Amino acid sequence: MNTATTAPTGHAARPAARARAVGRHTGWHRLAVAGVRHLPEDAVAVTLHVPDALREIFAHRPGEHVVVRHRGTGTGTELRRSYSVCPPPDDPAALRLVIRRGAPDGFGAYAMSGLAPGDILELSPPRGAFALPERPGAHHVLVAGGSGITPLAAMAAAALREDPDCRVSLIHSVPTPAHALLADELAVVKDAFVDRFTALYVLTREERDNGPLRGRIDAEKLPRLLTALHARPGRGTTFALCGPAGLVATVRQALAEWGAAPDLVRWEPFTLGDTPRTPPPADPTTAPHETRVTAVFDGHQRVATVGPQDAALLDALLRTHPDVPYACREGICGSCRAKVLAGQVTTGSQHALDAGELAAGYTLACRARPLTGEITLDFDA
Repeated sequence: MNTATTAPTGHAARPAARARAVGRHTGWHRLAVAGVRHLPEDAVAVTLHVPDALREIFAHRPGEHVVVRHRGTGTGTELRRSYSVCPPPDDPAALRLVIRRGAPDGFGAYAMSGLAPGDILELSPPRGAFALPERPGAHHVLVAGGSGITPLAAMAAAALREDPDCRVSLIHSVPTPAHALLADELAVVKDAFVDRFTALYVLTREERDNGPLRGRIDAEKLPRLLTALHARPGRGTTFALCGPAGLVATVRQALAEWGAAPDLVRWEPFTLGDTPRTPPPADPTTAPHETRVTAVFDGHQRVATVGPQDAALLDALLRTHPDVPYACREGICGSCRAKVLAGQVTTGSQHALDAGELAAGYTLACRARPLTGEITLDFDA
Protein backbone atom coordinates (compact mmCIF):
# COMPACT_ATOMS: atom_id res chain seq x y z
CA MET A 1 0.00 0.00 0.00
CA ASN A 2 1.34 3.42 -0.93
CA THR A 3 -0.90 6.21 0.31
CA ALA A 4 -0.52 9.96 0.09
CA THR A 5 -1.34 11.69 3.35
CA THR A 6 -2.10 15.38 3.52
CA ALA A 7 -2.75 17.56 6.53
CA PRO A 8 -6.54 17.26 6.96
CA THR A 9 -8.80 20.28 6.85
CA GLY A 10 -11.34 18.80 9.26
CA HIS A 11 -11.78 15.96 11.75
CA ALA A 12 -12.41 12.59 10.14
CA ALA A 13 -14.32 9.98 12.10
CA ARG A 14 -12.35 6.93 13.24
CA PRO A 15 -13.66 3.49 14.21
CA ALA A 16 -14.17 3.35 17.97
CA ALA A 17 -12.34 0.04 18.29
CA ARG A 18 -9.25 1.56 16.69
CA ALA A 19 -9.27 4.85 18.61
CA ARG A 20 -6.33 5.67 20.85
CA ALA A 21 -6.52 7.53 24.10
CA VAL A 22 -6.23 11.29 23.83
CA GLY A 23 -3.41 12.78 25.85
CA ARG A 24 -1.63 9.46 26.29
CA HIS A 25 1.51 9.26 28.40
CA THR A 26 4.80 9.34 26.52
CA GLY A 27 8.52 9.29 27.33
CA TRP A 28 10.76 6.65 28.88
CA HIS A 29 10.67 5.19 32.38
CA ARG A 30 13.21 3.03 34.19
CA LEU A 31 11.61 -0.05 35.71
CA ALA A 32 13.23 -2.85 37.69
CA VAL A 33 12.86 -6.48 36.65
CA ALA A 34 10.85 -8.27 39.33
CA GLY A 35 10.96 -11.78 37.90
CA VAL A 36 12.24 -13.85 34.98
CA ARG A 37 10.66 -17.18 34.03
CA HIS A 38 11.97 -19.32 31.20
CA LEU A 39 9.33 -20.70 28.86
CA PRO A 40 9.36 -23.31 26.07
CA GLU A 41 10.40 -22.36 22.54
CA ASP A 42 13.34 -20.12 23.49
CA ALA A 43 11.20 -17.58 25.30
CA VAL A 44 11.19 -15.87 28.65
CA ALA A 45 8.47 -14.12 30.68
CA VAL A 46 9.77 -10.91 32.25
CA THR A 47 7.74 -9.20 34.99
CA LEU A 48 8.49 -5.54 35.76
CA HIS A 49 8.02 -3.79 39.11
CA VAL A 50 5.84 -0.71 38.68
CA PRO A 51 6.19 1.76 41.58
CA ASP A 52 3.08 3.47 42.92
CA ALA A 53 4.03 6.76 41.24
CA LEU A 54 3.90 5.08 37.80
CA ARG A 55 0.86 2.84 38.22
CA GLU A 56 -1.46 5.14 36.32
CA ILE A 57 1.05 5.58 33.51
CA PHE A 58 1.56 1.81 33.14
CA ALA A 59 -2.06 0.79 33.56
CA HIS A 60 -2.82 -1.32 30.51
CA ARG A 61 -5.60 -3.11 28.72
CA PRO A 62 -5.38 -6.36 26.70
CA GLY A 63 -3.81 -5.82 23.29
CA GLU A 64 -1.57 -2.89 24.23
CA HIS A 65 2.21 -3.01 23.89
CA VAL A 66 5.27 -1.29 25.29
CA VAL A 67 8.60 -0.48 23.68
CA VAL A 68 11.79 -1.59 25.44
CA ARG A 69 14.90 0.50 24.85
CA HIS A 70 18.20 -1.30 25.43
CA ARG A 71 21.85 -0.69 24.57
CA GLY A 72 23.55 -3.77 23.17
CA THR A 73 26.27 -5.17 25.37
CA GLY A 74 29.72 -4.34 24.09
CA THR A 75 28.51 -2.32 21.09
CA GLY A 76 26.51 0.46 22.71
CA THR A 77 24.04 0.15 19.82
CA GLU A 78 20.53 1.13 20.85
CA LEU A 79 17.85 -1.50 20.29
CA ARG A 80 14.13 -0.83 20.51
CA ARG A 81 11.69 -3.70 20.53
CA SER A 82 7.91 -3.70 20.87
CA TYR A 83 6.28 -6.33 23.12
CA SER A 84 2.65 -6.98 23.93
CA VAL A 85 1.76 -6.72 27.60
CA CYS A 86 0.87 -10.28 28.60
CA PRO A 87 -0.03 -10.63 32.28
CA PRO A 88 -0.58 -14.07 33.80
CA PRO A 89 -4.26 -15.02 34.10
CA ASP A 90 -4.18 -14.83 37.92
CA ASP A 91 -2.69 -11.30 37.99
CA PRO A 92 -4.19 -9.22 35.16
CA ALA A 93 -2.67 -5.94 36.45
CA ALA A 94 0.91 -7.25 36.25
CA LEU A 95 3.25 -5.67 33.71
CA ARG A 96 4.71 -8.79 32.09
CA LEU A 97 6.36 -9.25 28.70
CA VAL A 98 6.92 -12.55 26.89
CA ILE A 99 10.14 -12.26 24.88
CA ARG A 100 11.44 -14.74 22.32
CA ARG A 101 15.05 -15.16 21.34
CA GLY A 102 15.83 -13.45 18.03
CA ALA A 103 19.18 -12.68 16.42
CA PRO A 104 22.26 -13.57 18.51
CA ASP A 105 22.95 -9.87 19.18
CA GLY A 106 19.31 -8.90 19.72
CA PHE A 107 17.47 -8.00 22.89
CA GLY A 108 15.71 -11.38 22.97
CA ALA A 109 19.04 -13.21 23.25
CA TYR A 110 20.09 -10.87 26.06
CA ALA A 111 16.80 -11.40 27.90
CA MET A 112 17.20 -15.18 27.64
CA SER A 113 20.73 -15.30 28.98
CA GLY A 114 21.56 -12.10 30.85
CA LEU A 115 18.43 -10.56 32.32
CA ALA A 116 17.89 -11.06 36.06
CA PRO A 117 15.70 -9.66 38.86
CA GLY A 118 16.91 -6.23 39.89
CA ASP A 119 18.10 -5.25 36.41
CA ILE A 120 16.73 -1.98 35.04
CA LEU A 121 14.94 -1.65 31.70
CA GLU A 122 13.73 1.49 29.95
CA LEU A 123 10.12 1.23 28.79
CA SER A 124 7.61 3.45 27.06
CA PRO A 125 4.06 3.52 28.49
CA PRO A 126 1.53 1.03 27.07
CA ARG A 127 -0.23 2.03 23.88
CA GLY A 128 -1.93 0.49 20.87
CA ALA A 129 -5.31 0.01 19.25
CA PHE A 130 -5.51 -3.79 19.07
CA ALA A 131 -8.62 -4.88 20.99
CA LEU A 132 -11.64 -7.13 20.78
CA PRO A 133 -14.77 -5.55 19.32
CA GLU A 134 -17.13 -4.52 22.09
CA ARG A 135 -19.95 -7.04 21.64
CA PRO A 136 -21.41 -8.26 24.98
CA GLY A 137 -22.36 -11.91 24.86
CA ALA A 138 -20.46 -12.51 21.61
CA HIS A 139 -18.47 -15.54 20.53
CA HIS A 140 -14.90 -14.23 20.28
CA VAL A 141 -12.71 -16.31 17.95
CA LEU A 142 -8.97 -15.68 18.31
CA VAL A 143 -6.44 -16.90 15.74
CA ALA A 144 -2.75 -16.81 16.73
CA GLY A 145 0.42 -17.74 14.92
CA GLY A 146 3.47 -18.51 17.08
CA SER A 147 4.17 -15.76 19.61
CA GLY A 148 1.11 -13.89 18.34
CA ILE A 149 -0.54 -15.69 21.26
CA THR A 150 0.77 -13.09 23.72
CA PRO A 151 -1.84 -10.34 23.22
CA LEU A 152 -4.60 -12.87 22.49
CA ALA A 153 -4.07 -14.80 25.73
CA ALA A 154 -4.60 -11.57 27.66
CA MET A 155 -7.69 -10.74 25.59
CA ALA A 156 -9.19 -14.19 26.16
CA ALA A 157 -8.77 -14.11 29.94
CA ALA A 158 -10.09 -10.55 30.21
CA ALA A 159 -13.17 -11.21 28.06
CA LEU A 160 -14.09 -14.32 30.04
CA ARG A 161 -13.63 -12.50 33.35
CA GLU A 162 -15.53 -9.36 32.42
CA ASP A 163 -18.41 -10.75 30.31
CA PRO A 164 -20.11 -13.80 31.83
CA ASP A 165 -22.25 -14.21 28.72
CA CYS A 166 -19.44 -14.40 26.16
CA ARG A 167 -17.66 -17.41 24.73
CA VAL A 168 -14.02 -17.49 23.60
CA SER A 169 -12.42 -19.91 21.13
CA LEU A 170 -8.69 -19.91 20.37
CA ILE A 171 -6.95 -21.34 17.32
CA HIS A 172 -3.18 -21.41 17.80
CA SER A 173 -0.94 -22.32 14.84
CA VAL A 174 2.39 -23.78 16.04
CA PRO A 175 4.95 -26.21 14.59
CA THR A 176 4.57 -28.83 17.37
CA PRO A 177 2.95 -29.00 20.83
CA ALA A 178 6.33 -28.09 22.36
CA HIS A 179 6.20 -24.73 20.52
CA ALA A 180 2.87 -23.68 22.08
CA LEU A 181 3.73 -20.65 24.20
CA LEU A 182 1.59 -20.13 27.32
CA ALA A 183 -0.22 -23.45 26.87
CA ASP A 184 0.04 -24.11 30.62
CA GLU A 185 -1.56 -20.76 31.47
CA LEU A 186 -4.30 -21.26 28.90
CA ALA A 187 -5.03 -24.61 30.54
CA VAL A 188 -5.63 -22.72 33.79
CA VAL A 189 -8.05 -20.43 31.95
CA LYS A 190 -9.80 -23.50 30.55
CA ASP A 191 -10.21 -24.93 34.06
CA ALA A 192 -11.69 -21.64 35.29
CA PHE A 193 -14.10 -21.25 32.35
CA VAL A 194 -14.58 -24.83 31.24
CA ASP A 195 -17.91 -24.22 29.50
CA ARG A 196 -16.93 -20.98 27.76
CA PHE A 197 -13.33 -21.40 26.58
CA THR A 198 -11.96 -23.74 23.90
CA ALA A 199 -8.40 -23.94 22.54
CA LEU A 200 -7.40 -25.76 19.34
CA TYR A 201 -3.75 -26.22 18.39
CA VAL A 202 -3.01 -26.55 14.67
CA LEU A 203 0.38 -28.22 14.18
CA THR A 204 2.24 -27.16 11.03
CA ARG A 205 5.00 -29.79 11.28
CA GLU A 206 2.64 -32.69 11.91
CA GLU A 207 1.35 -33.48 8.42
CA ARG A 208 0.86 -37.23 8.62
CA ASP A 209 -2.82 -36.83 7.77
CA ASN A 210 -5.14 -34.18 6.37
CA GLY A 211 -7.12 -33.53 9.54
CA PRO A 212 -8.09 -29.98 10.50
CA LEU A 213 -5.47 -29.88 13.29
CA ARG A 214 -2.56 -30.62 10.95
CA GLY A 215 -0.82 -28.36 8.43
CA ARG A 216 -1.07 -24.64 7.78
CA ILE A 217 -4.25 -22.65 8.19
CA ASP A 218 -5.65 -21.75 4.78
CA ALA A 219 -8.96 -20.97 3.09
CA GLU A 220 -9.91 -24.65 3.05
CA LYS A 221 -8.92 -25.50 6.61
CA LEU A 222 -10.27 -22.43 8.44
CA PRO A 223 -14.01 -23.09 7.77
CA ARG A 224 -13.56 -26.63 9.10
CA LEU A 225 -12.01 -25.26 12.29
CA LEU A 226 -14.79 -22.71 12.68
CA THR A 227 -17.39 -25.44 12.26
CA ALA A 228 -15.68 -27.48 14.99
CA LEU A 229 -15.90 -24.43 17.27
CA HIS A 230 -19.60 -23.88 16.45
CA ALA A 231 -18.81 -20.43 15.09
CA ARG A 232 -21.32 -18.85 12.74
CA PRO A 233 -21.11 -15.84 10.42
CA GLY A 234 -22.95 -12.79 11.63
CA ARG A 235 -22.95 -10.04 14.23
CA GLY A 236 -22.63 -12.48 17.12
CA THR A 237 -19.11 -13.61 16.20
CA THR A 238 -15.99 -11.44 16.45
CA PHE A 239 -12.42 -12.19 15.44
CA ALA A 240 -8.95 -11.13 16.59
CA LEU A 241 -5.87 -12.26 14.65
CA CYS A 242 -2.20 -11.95 15.58
CA GLY A 243 0.81 -13.60 13.98
CA PRO A 244 3.12 -13.36 10.97
CA ALA A 245 1.81 -11.00 8.29
CA GLY A 246 1.28 -13.86 5.82
CA LEU A 247 -0.91 -15.82 8.24
CA VAL A 248 -2.93 -12.72 9.15
CA ALA A 249 -3.55 -11.91 5.47
CA THR A 250 -4.58 -15.50 4.69
CA VAL A 251 -7.01 -15.68 7.61
CA ARG A 252 -8.53 -12.29 6.83
CA GLN A 253 -9.21 -13.36 3.24
CA ALA A 254 -10.65 -16.70 4.37
CA LEU A 255 -12.91 -14.97 6.89
CA ALA A 256 -14.20 -12.60 4.21
CA GLU A 257 -15.10 -15.57 2.02
CA TRP A 258 -16.67 -17.38 5.00
CA GLY A 259 -18.96 -14.43 5.71
CA ALA A 260 -17.46 -12.78 8.79
CA ALA A 261 -18.62 -9.22 9.45
CA PRO A 262 -15.65 -7.08 8.26
CA ASP A 263 -16.02 -4.52 11.06
CA LEU A 264 -15.83 -7.28 13.68
CA VAL A 265 -12.43 -8.57 12.53
CA ARG A 266 -9.37 -7.10 14.29
CA TRP A 267 -5.79 -7.96 13.47
CA GLU A 268 -2.20 -7.17 14.36
CA PRO A 269 0.72 -8.72 12.42
CA PHE A 270 4.17 -9.01 13.91
CA THR A 271 7.69 -9.46 12.64
CA LEU A 272 10.26 -11.97 13.86
CA GLY A 273 13.31 -10.18 12.55
CA ASP A 274 15.86 -8.19 14.54
CA THR A 275 17.05 -6.40 11.39
CA PRO A 276 14.68 -3.66 10.18
CA ARG A 277 13.71 -3.53 6.53
CA THR A 278 13.96 -0.07 5.03
CA PRO A 279 11.56 1.28 2.40
CA PRO A 280 12.74 1.22 -1.24
CA PRO A 281 14.56 4.34 -2.49
CA ALA A 282 12.48 7.44 -2.99
CA ASP A 283 11.36 8.43 -6.48
CA PRO A 284 13.58 11.43 -7.37
CA THR A 285 10.88 12.80 -9.70
CA THR A 286 8.38 13.29 -6.84
CA ALA A 287 10.50 13.74 -3.71
CA PRO A 288 11.78 17.27 -2.92
CA HIS A 289 15.57 17.64 -2.78
CA GLU A 290 15.37 18.77 0.84
CA THR A 291 12.54 18.98 3.37
CA ARG A 292 12.26 20.69 6.73
CA VAL A 293 10.27 18.52 9.13
CA THR A 294 8.97 19.75 12.47
CA ALA A 295 8.08 16.98 14.91
CA VAL A 296 5.99 17.40 18.04
CA PHE A 297 6.42 14.78 20.75
CA ASP A 298 6.34 14.92 24.55
CA GLY A 299 4.85 18.39 24.12
CA HIS A 300 8.00 19.82 22.50
CA GLN A 301 8.95 20.71 18.93
CA ARG A 302 12.00 19.26 17.19
CA VAL A 303 13.23 20.20 13.72
CA ALA A 304 15.22 18.10 11.26
CA THR A 305 16.21 18.23 7.60
CA VAL A 306 15.27 15.36 5.32
CA GLY A 307 17.68 14.79 2.44
CA PRO A 308 17.95 12.38 -0.49
CA GLN A 309 19.96 9.97 1.67
CA ASP A 310 17.01 9.39 4.02
CA ALA A 311 14.75 6.40 3.33
CA ALA A 312 12.01 7.87 5.54
CA LEU A 313 11.26 10.85 7.77
CA LEU A 314 12.26 8.81 10.81
CA ASP A 315 15.87 8.53 9.60
CA ALA A 316 16.27 12.30 9.48
CA LEU A 317 14.65 12.81 12.87
CA LEU A 318 16.81 10.20 14.59
CA ARG A 319 20.05 11.86 13.49
CA THR A 320 19.48 14.77 15.86
CA HIS A 321 16.59 13.62 18.06
CA PRO A 322 17.19 10.01 19.19
CA ASP A 323 14.17 10.05 21.52
CA VAL A 324 11.64 10.24 18.70
CA PRO A 325 9.19 7.32 19.11
CA TYR A 326 9.79 4.16 17.07
CA ALA A 327 10.37 0.43 17.51
CA CYS A 328 10.17 -2.05 14.62
CA ARG A 329 10.89 0.35 11.69
CA GLU A 330 8.90 -2.04 9.48
CA GLY A 331 5.48 -0.38 9.51
CA ILE A 332 4.05 -3.00 11.85
CA CYS A 333 4.08 -1.92 15.50
CA GLY A 334 2.69 1.62 15.02
CA SER A 335 5.02 3.14 17.64
CA CYS A 336 6.06 5.94 15.25
CA ARG A 337 2.47 6.86 14.37
CA ALA A 338 2.05 10.62 13.89
CA LYS A 339 -0.51 13.02 12.49
CA VAL A 340 0.43 15.20 9.52
CA LEU A 341 -0.47 18.74 10.60
CA ALA A 342 1.11 20.52 7.64
CA GLY A 343 2.53 19.45 4.29
CA GLN A 344 2.12 16.14 2.49
CA VAL A 345 3.79 12.74 2.73
CA THR A 346 3.47 9.41 0.99
CA THR A 347 3.07 6.41 3.29
CA GLY A 348 4.62 3.23 1.94
CA SER A 349 3.67 -0.38 2.70
CA GLN A 350 2.53 -0.73 6.32
CA HIS A 351 0.27 -2.83 8.56
CA ALA A 352 -0.39 -0.58 11.57
CA LEU A 353 -2.86 2.02 10.25
CA ASP A 354 -6.33 1.38 8.90
CA ALA A 355 -8.08 3.31 6.15
CA GLY A 356 -9.81 5.60 8.64
CA GLU A 357 -6.54 6.63 10.26
CA LEU A 358 -4.90 7.30 6.90
CA ALA A 359 -7.89 9.38 5.83
CA ALA A 360 -7.67 11.33 9.11
CA GLY A 361 -4.10 12.34 8.26
CA TYR A 362 -2.01 9.82 10.20
CA THR A 363 1.20 8.28 8.92
CA LEU A 364 4.12 6.18 10.19
CA ALA A 365 7.41 8.06 10.34
CA CYS A 366 9.32 4.89 9.42
CA ARG A 367 7.29 4.53 6.19
CA ALA A 368 6.70 8.18 5.31
CA ARG A 369 8.52 10.18 2.65
CA PRO A 370 8.07 13.89 1.96
CA LEU A 371 6.14 15.24 -0.99
CA THR A 372 6.49 18.89 0.08
CA GLY A 373 9.34 21.06 1.35
CA GLU A 374 7.73 21.69 4.77
CA ILE A 375 6.10 19.05 6.96
CA THR A 376 4.81 19.09 10.53
CA LEU A 377 4.17 15.80 12.37
CA ASP A 378 2.45 15.42 15.76
CA PHE A 379 3.48 12.23 17.55
CA ASP A 380 1.33 13.18 20.56
CA ALA A 381 -1.93 13.31 18.55
